[in-house]
Amino acid sequence: MTVSHGEWRFWYDLHKGTLLAAMLFVGMFVIYASNHPAGFTPNVIQTASNKATLLAFVAMAQCLVVITAGIDLSAGMVLVLCNCLASWLVVGTPLQTGLGIVAVLVTGLACGALNGVIIIFGRLQPIVTTIATSAIFFGLALLLRPTPGGSVNETLADAFTSKLFGVLPTSLVVLAATILLVWLPFSRSVYGRAAYAAGSAESAAFMSGMPLKRAKLSAYSLAGLLSAIGGLYLTFFSYTGEAAYASGNAYTLYSIAAVVLGGVSLAGGKGSAIGAVFGALAFRTIGDLLFVFDLDPLWQPLFQGLVLMLAISVGAIGLARVRNRLDWFQ
Repeated sequence: MTVSHGEWRFWYDLHKGTLLAAMLFVGMFVIYASNHPAGFTPNVIQTASNKATLLAFVAMAQCLVVITAGIDLSAGMVLVLCNCLASWLVVGTPLQTGLGIVAVLVTGLACGALNGVIIIFGRLQPIVTTIATSAIFFGLALLLRPTPGGSVNETLADAFTSKLFGVLPTSLVVLAATILLVWLPFSRSVYGRAAYAAGSAESAAFMSGMPLKRAKLSAYSLAGLLSAIGGLYLTFFSYTGEAAYASGNAYTLYSIAAVVLGGVSLAGGKGSAIGAVFGALAFRTIGDLLFVFDLDPLWQPLFQGLVLMLAISVGAIGLARVRNRLDWFQ
């Protein structure tokens, strides 16, 4: 079976953002690893992977919402809330630890569902709603952890942040499994297609009878679940819980940057969570590059801002050339 030039062109246009983000990350990481004092070793890969995984989960969460033409400014605070909750619950016997993990994930799912319900049925703007709920989630986190503390099942934490077979970072395996179990089924489902349609041309999708409300609710709920996984991983890395306001805001803003770098259109209806993951990996590598070249860490926000501005400019140029948003799918 041969594939026509038109089919290849369509496939490339569909995945162009993901491919560019992947190439950007690979190029930056090769420069980083080749200049690292320890060289290109499994430990270097593991350290970089563990640092980038947290942002990758939140970027996936942000992507799910952005493709519906929404935005989630509470993603970072859901991560912080679930981090604080995990520092209370993911301890003790294997049964208690397992139940604690389930409780943390259900909490994230509920936070996302709350955002979706308010936006869909309350008919409020996503940006206003998620600003309000982010304050609520941070308040709950502060009630749980007025000061940093708590603990986590260290055996489980070590298992999820170590290397498989002494080579492959477990965090990357979990990230890949999350893509396979959460993103791919959603993107190929009726609700996933409806989410893309809502972001591209909501009125036309509504007239076509697509389940827009359920699609948006699914997107926001899964976004909360993914942020909860990030919060769980933060607890595995730090062995503690902390209601850090600055950290929550940073993860929210960085997730938007990662989404843009990953080729996801902020106008909605275009992009992939896989691209957002590569965008997160590339965004985190900027700081690593500053480290290996011994540049002042104070320069990091400047470089991150320049990269983000470049990515936004490229996306804006592409959007300006489209006469109708439905042209994204032609």
